[in-house]
Amino acid sequence: MKIDATGLICPEPIMLLHKAIHESKSGEVVELIATDPVAKKDVEKFCEFLDHRLISFEEKKDQMIFKVQKK
Repeated sequence: MKIDATGLICPEPIMLLHKAIHESKSGEVVELIATDPVAKKDVEKFCEFLDHRLISFEEKKDQMIFKVQKK
């Protein structure tokens, strides 16, 4: 599943990620594209708190791309 949260500000990107993870099955990967700098900290804390795995993080120009695997 891919989420484009480009242009959205906190808390919208993390809320969209939470919804997508909730709708996913265990082991599935959700990709989140965000531009809000706060998203980096939010996604890291989200994964840590809910025990999901941040499998990759990449910055391209003004975008951050996260791949999160549901536990």
